[in-house]
Amino acid sequence: MSLLVIGLSHHTAPLAVLEALSERPDRAEAIAASVLSSATATEAVVLSTCNRLEVYASVPAFHPAVAAIGEALALAAGIEEPDGARRVAELPPGDPADALAARAEALADHLYVRYDDAAVAHAFTVACGLDSMAVGEAQILGQMRDSLAGAQGRDQVGESLNALFQGALRVGKRAHTETDIDQHSVSLVQIALEEAAAILGPLDDVSAAVVGAGGMSGLAAATARRQGVDSLTIVNRTPERAQRLAAATSGVARPWTELSDVLAESDLVITCTGAVGHVITAEMLAASSARRDGRPQVVVDLALPRDVEPVVSWPHAVPGVSLVDLQSLGLLLEGRADTTQVVRVRELVTGEVADYLTRRMEKSVAPTVAALRARAAALVATEMDRLDQRLPGLDETTRAEVGLAVHRIVEKLLHTPTMRVKEFAMEGSGDDYAAALRELFDLEPKDVANVSTPPKRAQP
Repeated sequence: MSLLVIGLSHHTAPLAVLEALSERPDRAEAIAASVLSSATATEAVVLSTCNRLEVYASVPAFHPAVAAIGEALALAAGIEEPDGARRVAELPPGDPADALAARAEALADHLYVRYDDAAVAHAFTVACGLDSMAVGEAQILGQMRDSLAGAQGRDQVGESLNALFQGALRVGKRAHTETDIDQHSVSLVQIALEEAAAILGPLDDVSAAVVGAGGMSGLAAATARRQGVDSLTIVNRTPERAQRLAAATSGVARPWTELSDVLAESDLVITCTGAVGHVITAEMLAASSARRDGRPQVVVDLALPRDVEPVVSWPHAVPGVSLVDLQSLGLLLEGRADTTQVVRVRELVTGEVADYLTRRMEKSVAPTVAALRARAAALVATEMDRLDQRLPGLDETTRAEVGLAVHRIVEKLLHTPTMRVKEFAMEGSGDDYAAALRELFDLEPKDVANVSTPPKRAQP
């Protein structure tokens, strides 16, 4: 089995395409189920965040798996073309194969593929935050952990992806504890507030509102307070969550029914609800703009799917309103990470990937080595039984010496082939050498399986 990653991120796809694949909360689960049902993968984990959607899979063959995963992504995607054409998912009924091909073609230019060694390096890089929009951010660790836990709960992951994700999570933790990447990275919220200050002036004179009360909203509210925002309002569909966040950040909670009033009263609006559908429309912003008498307003949309209705002429579709979304934040974040810390983390990743691949290659030949040693031990036991039959009066001391001598001879004979198979494994040709050992010593596949597969527990 080999590892395969196919995905798209803010590096390869525009916001509209990422949004098309994140609109339904159950879409990631459906993609994994589709990939596994194709029988081209034995394990699958889908990592879905506001900046990426990636399918990690353990596959027996490259090309069939690439085709199956690409088809699963195409089925899940309703991509809107840049020229304003209708979504592919909304095309008139016709040949399903043609519709699927159209979706796949629209999606193909945005996908990247990482296979085997490169898949390991990619997973470790992502876990360290080096591939994130805000380089070095730690939130990706929790997202990877949740994706793995979800796949485990659905019985969609086994030894290969468990090992990959556990290794990636461990490397990600090392990056944040052994380097200063956290201290020198610039978050999405920080850069958004810098942009707001450039438009509105000092933030201590700004009235701000946070729409939503989840993890990102909490981070936004706390960061706004640290940046000097004195007047802070929290609005959320669930009043209790709004009240908790307001209490934690010394803000004021307002009911969802007053969202229009909050928009009109706030110079800065940060929204991240996780809702499907737009919670702030262009019409709402136009109405609030009219009530603000021309005073400038900055709206920061950190959500995907987007909370703010996309308008062709943004960022200035509504007079006085400047929109800062994930795509514009990505451009503002380019080149903001501390180069020294990034280099340190990359060096850590390189070393960890090398260690992981070495362990994996050694493990790939371990069943053959174990089967070879088990066969040798069985032969020694057989010969010692024969000795007991021929020399029944042999005393225990002599018998033990004979047994030890035979064992040493066998160990010396096996030492070179077992060491060589491990060396060949690290050079990438261990499978061929292991196959030769199985042939030379008549090790049947079932013998290797017996020492590599744990016995199933008896059913109660």
